[in-house]
Amino acid sequence: MSRQVVDGAPAPAPDSQPSAAEIAARYGLKVSGARPTLVQYIRQLWRHRFFINEFARAKSQSRYTQARLGQLWQVATPLLNALVYYLIFGLLLGTSRGVPDYIPFLVTGVFIFTFTQTSVLAGVKAIAGNRGLIRALHFPRAALPLAFTLVQVRQLLMSMGVLLAIVMIMGQVPSWSWLLAIPALFLQAVFNAGLALIVARLGSKVTDLAQLLPFVLRTWMYASGVMYSIAIMAQDAPFAIKLLLDLNPAAIYIDLMRFALIDSFTSAQLPPHVWALALGWALVAGIGGFLYFWKAEEQYGRD
Repeated sequence: MSRQVVDGAPAPAPDSQPSAAEIAARYGLKVSGARPTLVQYIRQLWRHRFFINEFARAKSQSRYTQARLGQLWQVATPLLNALVYYLIFGLLLGTSRGVPDYIPFLVTGVFIFTFTQTSVLAGVKAIAGNRGLIRALHFPRAALPLAFTLVQVRQLLMSMGVLLAIVMIMGQVPSWSWLLAIPALFLQAVFNAGLALIVARLGSKVTDLAQLLPFVLRTWMYASGVMYSIAIMAQDAPFAIKLLLDLNPAAIYIDLMRFALIDSFTSAQLPPHVWALALGWALVAGIGGFLYFWKAEEQYGRD
């Protein structure tokens, strides 16, 4: 027998050592960087709202410090893209045929898609490009992709003045329908923030994703009716293709802005239940992206 017998009974086993969890509980120790509950996480983000705002302001100001035109590139870049697309698609390929007010139609599509495009490209590097800050300071990591989305919101607001000027120069008259741009942009901003949170988590593990995304976004742009009318180009397409194009969130937000700003773009050109779709995509991407990012909160900056 492996244990001694004393007075007919087995001797007591030697005292076992307490586990690490028991020692931590005894002295009130907690895991460093452990993921808080969802409610606690939201409260932490709210307490860091000034940090998010100041970080976004600093990033926005420093982005073009080395360029002679500075902040003007925020407007010049989508304008130059619109000019190139007009020459290639509008004039050479003839996608402007059958589309009244093609220049406002095109410029609106370029500006609105650029809002989503830049939000995603900034979000994918939000964690991977700020590991030093993450390791040096304790704050909810979702603050970074949200701050980068806020940078894109500010850039869009600056660009909107130019967009409205172009629309009016091309003959559009301000009307009450222009107010519809406010809820449309708000829903798109929520959608963009959700996408930024998703790609931020993915990009923190797969750094090559930042190299792949421009190709994915370019393909998405071609499928979103930026340079052409989906209603015209897809009128003979199979039902499944039409359904996918109607459900495309980028196309939905572009169409809502065109409907708000361009008189010739009527409700007949909008997909069915367009506002419900816009709200649904905002909720799915916004809430889903936030939960997906929060699930990996304790992993950021540890690899």
